[in-house]
Amino acid sequence: MNEMKHQILDLLKEDARRGVDIIATMLDIPQQTIIDAIDEMEADHVIVKYATIVNWSKVDDEKVTALIEVQITPERGRGFDAIAERIYLYPEVKSVYLMSGAYDLLVEIEGKNLKEVASFVSNKLSPIESVLSTKTHFILKKYKQDGIIFEEHVNDHRLQISP
Repeated sequence: MNEMKHQILDLLKEDARRGVDIIATMLDIPQQTIIDAIDEMEADHVIVKYATIVNWSKVDDEKVTALIEVQITPERGRGFDAIAERIYLYPEVKSVYLMSGAYDLLVEIEGKNLKEVASFVSNKLSPIESVLSTKTHFILKKYKQDGIIFEEHVNDHRLQISP
């Protein structure tokens, strides 16, 4: 992938609402070139989706997010892919990552409450044949996601006292 496409991706990652005209001006490239590059990256599934990052703690809609460490036995011939696919097809699942280290998959899920998340783990995830163990971690507060800081930083304006 060439440098221009990387620059376009960086600008869209920073703000997906940024228009083609602004990107063209910022990169000093003709608009049609930008349009063609974006169309090509969408067709090649380099750009998969344009998304909004929401600070759910500022919204009344209560959601519970959990990260689940999953140890599995890989399937013969398909490795981890078949089990990962079976897991990521559940609508509660937001992300699935193959990991190195103490566990094999990291699964991120969202539920309406703790009971819903617990039900998913006990009724859907744990019964999968290849799943050896799970360890669930609940996210209590998000400070930063995808490079976006959620909390406004307040500077300490008190005078310093030296000994």
